[in-house]
Amino acid sequence: MEPNTLQSFIGGRWFGGAAAQELHSAVNGRAVAFTHAEHIDFDEAVTHARKQGLASLLALDFQQRAAILRALGKYLNEHKEVLYAISLHTGATRNDSWIDIEGGSGTLFAYASIGSNEFPSGNLVHEGPAIPLGKQGKFFGTHILVPRQGVAVHINAFNFPIWGLLEKFAPTFLAGMPCIVKPATATSYLTEAVVRLMDASGLLPAGSLQLVIGSTGDLLDRLQGPDVVTFTGSADTAAKLRVHPNLIRNSVPFNAEADSLNCAILGPDVTPDDEEFDLFVKELTREMTTKAGQKCTAIRRAIVPRQHVDALAERLRARLSKLVIGDPALENVRMGPLASKAQQHDVAERLALLAAGNEVIFGERDGFHPQGEGVADGAFFAPTLLLCRDPLNNDKVHDVEAFGPVSTLMTYDDFDGALALAARGRGSLVGSLITRDPQVAAKAIPVAAAWHGRLLILDREAAVESTGHGSPLPQLKHGGPGRAGGGEELGGGRAVKHYLQRAALQGSPTMLAAVVGEHVRGAAVRESAIHPFRHHFEELQIGDSLLTHRRTVSEADIVNFGGLSGDYFYMHFDEIAAKESPFGKRIAHGYFVLSAAAGLFVSPAPGPVLANYGLDTLRFVKPVGIGDTIQARLTCKRKIDRNKKDVNGVGQGVVAWDVEVTNQEGELVASYDILTLVAKRN
Repeated sequence: MEPNTLQSFIGGRWFGGAAAQELHSAVNGRAVAFTHAEHIDFDEAVTHARKQGLASLLALDFQQRAAILRALGKYLNEHKEVLYAISLHTGATRNDSWIDIEGGSGTLFAYASIGSNEFPSGNLVHEGPAIPLGKQGKFFGTHILVPRQGVAVHINAFNFPIWGLLEKFAPTFLAGMPCIVKPATATSYLTEAVVRLMDASGLLPAGSLQLVIGSTGDLLDRLQGPDVVTFTGSADTAAKLRVHPNLIRNSVPFNAEADSLNCAILGPDVTPDDEEFDLFVKELTREMTTKAGQKCTAIRRAIVPRQHVDALAERLRARLSKLVIGDPALENVRMGPLASKAQQHDVAERLALLAAGNEVIFGERDGFHPQGEGVADGAFFAPTLLLCRDPLNNDKVHDVEAFGPVSTLMTYDDFDGALALAARGRGSLVGSLITRDPQVAAKAIPVAAAWHGRLLILDREAAVESTGHGSPLPQLKHGGPGRAGGGEELGGGRAVKHYLQRAALQGSPTMLAAVVGEHVRGAAVRESAIHPFRHHFEELQIGDSLLTHRRTVSEADIVNFGGLSGDYFYMHFDEIAAKESPFGKRIAHGYFVLSAAAGLFVSPAPGPVLANYGLDTLRFVKPVGIGDTIQARLTCKRKIDRNKKDVNGVGQGVVAWDVEVTNQEGELVASYDILTLVAKRN
């Protein structure tokens, strides 16, 4: 592609025109873009985010923002080939780019689903249940989460220019927080391309996303307490940013996801004849060569039983020798170059440190000839496998990371020693254990979990569907302790909550219900002659309630329910055994109580309530015996408008109903939530 001058996206406009730093193709060294020379006014950027960005995002709710994420993911997928073409210049193969490009849009889809399924219609999350703080039921406490009303600054690494942006943007956007994104300069031309697409989609609320090409200048000096900074990159840079005076002074949350010396352990039970042995070989090879080893989750240390290390080295050599390296535009190429010449130089320096005192069992001497035109000027690096036979006494293999296609085999004599070697990484994003023995896993994981953010147990059963050692997933935490940065990203709804402010809330049930937007037991309710099930979604209000008529439980009820269900548990049918039990009498089936309660509150005629699709928080609080009389209270607890329609175009919402079943003494015997789909008016 012809080199162009990249622009920043600041204050709702594209900014920059004068060429500054030249950015080169990783494949052939040719210029592909220039950064812009103009300085960014970060006061304008932050002010735009605070005023325009916050206003436009908080005019929407969680459900509406989730819908935008879904539409944005679809839009990017429709234009993905533009991104694939540009991604070639970063050195990425088609498979490498798939992780970055479609992994990024997939993260948007994942957070669209998380927002739709786990978050309310408003902008307040109730972390209940509310708990009584007094004896009379008049004073309760609970927790809420609300938008921080600040700005998120995301500083990203060079290796995933698109996914790195979107995996932070998605939960930030869902939380209602505008963000300012600073990609690593070396591959910023690809980040600029995806942000241009996002802007062109017309889906982004004004001020919700800004892009910085080049230096962050005085941006961090302008942040305040409600703001958040996230960083992905080296542990050294993370340490410097973490102690920025303004971040410390204003207690600005700082989340770091740093490169780490991740490990994979081959269990002591696995032999060269086992399928798991080959799984280890495949996993290590893949992690060395995907993105040319430029992954913060790549396996840097392969910890193996001493008696199998030579067999393992032989199989790894055989597999690596078949690898085709070169211009990723060529169909047969499976590994491209590093992202830049600077990266090539850095990896070479670190490899020299690692190789001192260790054996190079595969490397540049083993047929390294990149394919393609002009590749001599590219940033190619030979996949290199080292062997350390005395890792307990070699600090460098646990301290030095070559951020490229470099990994070190290290041996252990007993499994406790293997776990000790894993911990020598001083905190990692991910570790893998390849074993076929569940007892080996049961011993290792509680120990290794203290030093790892994510752990993969790989055997032949999991291998059928495993996403692999190096694949962070939107549903699972991405981050790790110690050297790995001590932060967290992703993890499903957890990531969204990182960008919300938690507050404890105290007050009467009625006041709490008004604030959190859901019924709290003890709060005032509204009863009317119209059954709540006869209201459409829009008409229902939190607190709409029905107190049913009563029903006395008979022996015939218990006998009939036992015959219907096949449940003849002794507490329901054995008079003598029941008398000797703690209850001192025969009791009704808990599920009969639920069924009887449904019979009390259901409105059987067709109406807006379409389906009951589940129960939450079910508890049988007190036994119901023969002759006890039960009554139910049904109350509209929570409403979520997911903005969905059925096949006939009729809108639907989700309603949670609080159900309290009491006995003749007014004592609670059963408690639960019913979830229903409720139609809207046409």
